[in-house]
Amino acid sequence: MEIACKAEQMGYTTLWTFQRLLSPLDGDAPLLAPPYHSVHDPLATLAYLAGHTSSARLGVAVVNLPYYAPIVLAKLLTTIDHFSEGRLDVGLGIGWSPHEFEAVGVPLARRGARAEDFLHCLRAIWTEEVVEYKGDFYGVPRSRVDPKPVQKPHPPLLLGGNAEAALRRVGRVAAGWISSSRADLNRIDESIAIVRAAAVGAGRDPEELRFVCRGVVKVRTDGDRTPLVGSLEKIRADLGELAAKGITETFIDLNFDPQIGSPDADLELSMRRAHEVLEALAPA
Repeated sequence: MEIACKAEQMGYTTLWTFQRLLSPLDGDAPLLAPPYHSVHDPLATLAYLAGHTSSARLGVAVVNLPYYAPIVLAKLLTTIDHFSEGRLDVGLGIGWSPHEFEAVGVPLARRGARAEDFLHCLRAIWTEEVVEYKGDFYGVPRSRVDPKPVQKPHPPLLLGGNAEAALRRVGRVAAGWISSSRADLNRIDESIAIVRAAAVGAGRDPEELRFVCRGVVKVRTDGDRTPLVGSLEKIRADLGELAAKGITETFIDLNFDPQIGSPDADLELSMRRAHEVLEALAPA
């Protein structure tokens, strides 16, 4: 809350959360990196932030569609859109963790097809006065589903994914793309080009799409120099280079810096580091 409110006051335009349901083990050894070991629910967090902020948009990067029924996710997101008075950005993914698919009781196979059907169902729930939907995976019996979202026709739907099929799906059906924490920022323009080409092929204007970069920032004075890893001065310069590659917005994600995002990191030191980054990279 401290960081979110300060970010809004300093002119940051969006606040983002992310999802992880569990941290699988091999024996007693965790299989995922420390930032995934302790994660709050992203939608509950956004609902809480909605009541304590007033101007910043609230985003999630991302919630995985197969972990929900469309009617349940639609109701959750609509409620947050109302709580925030229309400031919600919805980032959606198809999931990648076999352990999480097992835990939610959904097959890993045909994730792409399932996502397409989910999106059609979600839009029907949000835009049709009387909803009656039947797809290959999801359905809603003839019903009224109210209230509708504040944003019309619905909150922006941004999709994650790195595979070419996922990128093309973004161009065809979404308001934009969100890169992953493992994206190669040196080549991110190649992914943007695939999305834009798919948009043109679908008769859409690629200039209207948003390209959101998860900016995995690590402030370092030594070691290998990669985009968004280095001194604060160099990181700020990197943000401009990402914009030149076609990124329309970058959010600063410190969760993936083990000195800050690990549950074992020193709490006071983590907060000091976070404040330093927040102040140094504040929008001009």
